[in-house]
Amino acid sequence: MAKVWSKRFDNTLNPFIEKFNASIGFDRKLILEDLACSIAHAKMLGKTEVLSSSETLQIINGLEKIKVEYLEGKFFPSSPSEDIHYCIEEKLISLIGETGKKLHTGRSRNDQVGTDIRLWLRKEIDNLEILIIDLQKSFLNLAKSNIYTLIPGYTHMQRAQPLSLAHHLLAYLEMFQRDRERFKEVRLRVNTLPLGAAALAGTKIKIDRNFTAAELGFQKIYKNSIDAVSDRDFCIEFVSASALAMSHLSKISEEIILWVTDEFSFAKLTDKCATGSSLMPQKKNPDVPELIRGKTGRVYGHLQALLTMVKGVPLAYNKDFQEDKEPIFDTAETISSCIKAMTILINEGIEFNIKNLSDSVENDFSNATDLADYLVCKQVPFRTAYQVVGEIVKYCLEKKMLFKDLKIDELKEFHPKFDEDVFVDLEPFNVVKSRTSEGGTGFSQVEKEVIHWEKKLLL
Repeated sequence: MAKVWSKRFDNTLNPFIEKFNASIGFDRKLILEDLACSIAHAKMLGKTEVLSSSETLQIINGLEKIKVEYLEGKFFPSSPSEDIHYCIEEKLISLIGETGKKLHTGRSRNDQVGTDIRLWLRKEIDNLEILIIDLQKSFLNLAKSNIYTLIPGYTHMQRAQPLSLAHHLLAYLEMFQRDRERFKEVRLRVNTLPLGAAALAGTKIKIDRNFTAAELGFQKIYKNSIDAVSDRDFCIEFVSASALAMSHLSKISEEIILWVTDEFSFAKLTDKCATGSSLMPQKKNPDVPELIRGKTGRVYGHLQALLTMVKGVPLAYNKDFQEDKEPIFDTAETISSCIKAMTILINEGIEFNIKNLSDSVENDFSNATDLADYLVCKQVPFRTAYQVVGEIVKYCLEKKMLFKDLKIDELKEFHPKFDEDVFVDLEPFNVVKSRTSEGGTGFSQVEKEVIHWEKKLLL
């Protein structure tokens, strides 16, 4: 079969090299985008009278027929075509004859593939926006029902201070909001049209790049033809934003995995989102969060691959760029499936053990800061109060007791400003309630945050 390159070549490719060189096995994912790109290009060539009106109509009708055949399962791009672009051109020529050979006027596969990827990625980012909003809503609904549920807060994986469970969950809404914002920023740079840059130097053919941009919904065009065909920053940015989003999904996955262990027993998995063991009948495994945690490394790997791909590559287009597609294809599929899985898990896969959570904040020293703050409110300098409470903690550990087990006389031995009301301040519910600084875990603040997110997510 004749190849897309010129008759400058006398011999055919070695069969292995032909297969090694081809991208049709994965870039056929871009078929609808390539058809849209070609239709817009044909319209532009007709507008600028490079093509006659009859030629333009013939090409567009041919491309539309290819689209229909593909959607109906009658056309499946595959080898021996080298890539999706040549595959469609070859199909078009077989449908409409010599006129089909005019479609590639004024463009190269270099600017064509750059346009296709951007069209595809723009759509994927729009889909991710919807998925992340759904995930945020799932976290918000769970938070709304757990404003007054207490959970231990940790730093360095050591008990720190008690929190409202809702406050803990709302932290993830903030993370996912930053993810949404990052993807929006990436989309702005994705939405720049390279078509018309041709191979790298532009073209002498009379074209109208702004017309093509408008047809395809691009906000602007590349101002430098060399940059247009060699820019893959947007691919790296997309995978980078995805990697950060995956890190947030992995973080909550790790917490859920810990929460459902017997050692924590803060929550349990429902049968809808857990699997069993083939050997141990008692097991209920957290496969969903474990898979998400594992797939995070997959996306990190794609980011490293893309960064390495562009490192030291000279201007302009190089065959290295064929390696951009599989990482972004897989990244988009991976992050989309992980977001969907986490949304289902939060909606119907996890149930919190309220009693165990309540008991957990009653049996530690996570109210130590509040004991110090009590003295601060009695005009004792914080650093002095801090040292006093440290001594009390040491005393309690030696006696194998908690603050709530102390008598007021014992406390007064450490500092005379202690009084009976200190025990009220040390109750975990009151500890959490008192954190009323803006952004804090106090119930009044959490309620405000819930209202804020309800308005933001239009619930």
